Amino acid sequence: MPEIQAFRGVRYDLGHVGRLADVVAPPYDVISPQDQKRLYDRHPANVVRLILNRPEPGDDEHKNVYSRAAKFLKEWQRQGVLFTEGQGAIYVYHQEFKCAGLSLSRHGFLARVRLQRFGEGTIYPHEETMSGPKEDRFKLTVACRANLSPVFGLYPDPQRKAQAVLDHAVAGQTPLSATDHLGVVHKMWPVVDVGVISAVAGAMTPLAVFIADGHHRYETACNYRDHLAKSGPLDHSHPANFVLMACVAMSDPGMVVFPTHRLLRELPAMSSPELAAKLGECFSTRPAGKGVAAAHSVWEDMETLGKQEALAFYTPKDQTWLIAEPTAAGKARMRQAAAEHSAAWCSLGVAMLHRLVIETLLGSRNLPKPTYVHLVDEVVAQLARPEHTLAALVMPPTLAHIESISKTLERMPAKSTYFYPKLLSGLVINPLE
Repeated sequence: MPEIQAFRGVRYDLGHVGRLADVVAPPYDVISPQDQKRLYDRHPANVVRLILNRPEPGDDEHKNVYSRAAKFLKEWQRQGVLFTEGQGAIYVYHQEFKCAGLSLSRHGFLARVRLQRFGEGTIYPHEETMSGPKEDRFKLTVACRANLSPVFGLYPDPQRKAQAVLDHAVAGQTPLSATDHLGVVHKMWPVVDVGVISAVAGAMTPLAVFIADGHHRYETACNYRDHLAKSGPLDHSHPANFVLMACVAMSDPGMVVFPTHRLLRELPAMSSPELAAKLGECFSTRPAGKGVAAAHSVWEDMETLGKQEALAFYTPKDQTWLIAEPTAAGKARMRQAAAEHSAAWCSLGVAMLHRLVIETLLGSRNLPKPTYVHLVDEVVAQLARPEHTLAALVMPPTLAHIESISKTLERMPAKSTYFYPKLLSGLVINPLE
């Protein structure tokens, strides 16, 4: 059962920085070098200097991106650029955005959540993690002693009772507001009413939490807690026993999961008939279009088909799109190739792509990391680059997939999901001292 707590967040003083939009940033792992420069130039106190500081000439183990981030954090607090909330608060967080021509709103809240190692409680991961990002985030946490960005957690609450309590509490109040570079409007209200906070904590107690985004940050928080505990047991209430989390009900009408398509390199170039032959009896295949621009109609075909296991491939050798659906023989082969996994995991399109198609049928196990994109326009743009020898369109896993697979303590392949919109960094910081 997740333990939710209010906390005295560290926030920007708008009297010092002006507009909130000028000092916030997307999560560090979606910031390109161009985005980083844009954020650096936008404001001298933009949070990018904390979450993704730039390397500088002469950096060493003592003076580096992590030490500079910690220095900025301390200086901004000393100068009053950042202030600490006077009372413990939970922060209501709304995001208003457009998707597929619709105006949507996603409602959640930011709070401290007591850490549980994955597999030891009711907080579940859904994707694989990598050692590099965890090492990077750990060094940053050790230097800054704060959660600079929230983890994104989903919880099953069909009636959205916890969120209703908070939305009622802030009704009619003016929020802090920032519009990001994608046009998403982010709104936040601190809630300090002890009765409201208690009601939300009570509503959350019997529920599970599924990590949507921020797996590396969550595991880093656990590692940081354990790092401190080596010097002696931590008090039960020590802030390092908790992590900053944005909590959103899985039934929220604004929940959007984008697909993560793959563009592959270093596979031998194949024509669509050659690919179909390699897929063999495991897939039924049909040509779906010619030329890169046909990607849009192919994706419409995929969405109309609505089958999680269906895949679409583009073979640059003959500029042809191929839609492939697994046969009974293919599903059996997948269960054999992934015998350590559940039937639900084996039914994921992204899992079938990597385990059955790439590793088993194409015999390629050590390919470089794919190029990951989410929009069809991005697929088209990337296919102009000659190094990509195969493209694959995949359907996004549903929230039901995330819940069922997570509860078996399995993890989807990395980059299986892309939750939109992303949470902002810089709205509130959780101090770990």
